[in-house]
Amino acid sequence: MSLRSILSGTGVALITPFTKDLAVDFIALEKLIKFVLSSGAEYIVSLGTTGETSTLSKSEKLEILEFTYKIVDKKVPVVVGIGGNDTYSLIKDLQSFPLGNATAVLSASPYYNKPSQEGLFQHYKALAEASPVPLILYNVPGRTGRNLNAATTIRLANEVSNVAGIKEASDDMNQFMQIVRDRPSDFLVVSGDDALILPQIACGADGVISVAANSLPKQFSTMIRHCLAGNFEAARVIHYSLLTGYDLLFEENNPAGVKAFLYEQGLVENVLRLPLCPVSKELGARINTFIGALNGSY
Repeated sequence: MSLRSILSGTGVALITPFTKDLAVDFIALEKLIKFVLSSGAEYIVSLGTTGETSTLSKSEKLEILEFTYKIVDKKVPVVVGIGGNDTYSLIKDLQSFPLGNATAVLSASPYYNKPSQEGLFQHYKALAEASPVPLILYNVPGRTGRNLNAATTIRLANEVSNVAGIKEASDDMNQFMQIVRDRPSDFLVVSGDDALILPQIACGADGVISVAANSLPKQFSTMIRHCLAGNFEAARVIHYSLLTGYDLLFEENNPAGVKAFLYEQGLVENVLRLPLCPVSKELGARINTFIGALNGSY
């Protein structure tokens, strides 16, 4: 079975809950994992950008990953985030991280270095050759400072056997459509933009790796299933009910927005590690109002 079949639908880019003294809150993490799984998410993404991985030590990452495997208990696939801007360091991580229970690795493009398209190709080729599981490219130029263009993505898809898909988060619909049009038939294409996923599925996307699905898993995953079934009329009703929520989630910072949502829902402490900080009181009040109105409509 291809990765495109296994990872169709909604993947949740899990946050990392922290206690008030900034330790990893494993009690809250267990609660969150059970919440999203019981609400219909198709798979979990551990140690992604939304998990504040840039502030986690390697030992914390390993502990979070093993804990996530334990709580998920093979009920759904687990994708593991292993990305960064030092190719050879990432190769060592791919060889040392416990990936026996992972379905795939999601790897964000190198940040800060600003490599050329050839540099991006060679980076991902080296990672794919070192990875014991399929590699999913992650293009998020708003964070990395460099776009992985459609031509390089398709070249990787065709020339590197272990490159099995992409999470495309460039906000560029034309680039997204080029990738969907030109990909090999078994190449997974998922969105990294919650607000764009409805039209992107209409264009051929296989699903999404979502931030919103941390706090709104039932509504969001139901919408995605409607889209994939071609029932866009029902999907649009949910999409437009969540549209303001997408703006609130990302208005100041991700994952500050989604942690504020989860705090208002009683699932986590509203704690982030610097340089990130909680959303402003004004935004927090609007998030609380939105959640109250949304709960009243379902």
